[in-house]
Amino acid sequence: MSMTAAATAAEPHENRFRVVWPTYRKVIDSNCLFHREVYDRVHRLLVEEAPRPFRFLDIACGDASATVGALRGTAISHYHGIDVSGPALDLAQRALAVLPCRVRLEQRDLVTALADLREPFDVAWIGQSLHHFREPEKLAVMRAIRRIVIGDGLFLIWEPTCLVDEDRESWVDRFETNRPLWSALDTEEWNAMLAHVRDADFPETASGWRKLATEAGFANARELFAVPSNLARLYCFRA
Repeated sequence: MSMTAAATAAEPHENRFRVVWPTYRKVIDSNCLFHREVYDRVHRLLVEEAPRPFRFLDIACGDASATVGALRGTAISHYHGIDVSGPALDLAQRALAVLPCRVRLEQRDLVTALADLREPFDVAWIGQSLHHFREPEKLAVMRAIRRIVIGDGLFLIWEPTCLVDEDRESWVDRFETNRPLWSALDTEEWNAMLAHVRDADFPETASGWRKLATEAGFANARELFAVPSNLARLYCFRA
């Protein structure tokens, strides 16, 4: 997930980074969103099912700190990360140095970057970022990803997911009841996070995520993991 996700679009990227980074780091370190469990599952999938070797596309990569853990010990041959934040990519460059593969980082808006990308990939990953788009834009992003995921490639997403027959407002209300999971954040930080969620999070149901992936041209949809709070899920789609 990009660490700039909770900032407003009007702020310069560097200012967003300075404002959001301390809170984002707390979220990761305290495992509020269950990063550890999710990235452990991603690691196991890459070891067991990814082509050998594989080219990995990290969309809205942020500082890549969690992704590095998922990629260590895999057959990765090339890493390509996209994020709008230059300071985040500076941190990513250092974090990714431990991987025994070629690394390329691109500072661009993900929609524009995907539209221009011509290089094929075996695995594409986006976590906690796709839900910021409305449904038509989600589909457009997924179609752009389908174009560059080749062969028996994998598309992995980890995104907020509504329960069956649950609407967005009910999901947000349910998110708010999970305040005890976010005890690492003080009241000001929590209120800022909650305001961001109410303004910018647009989860789909599990069937909605599968439908979007199918319409984008992916097949063999699987749910790999539901986080213990049941607010988000990890999915795998095959090209």
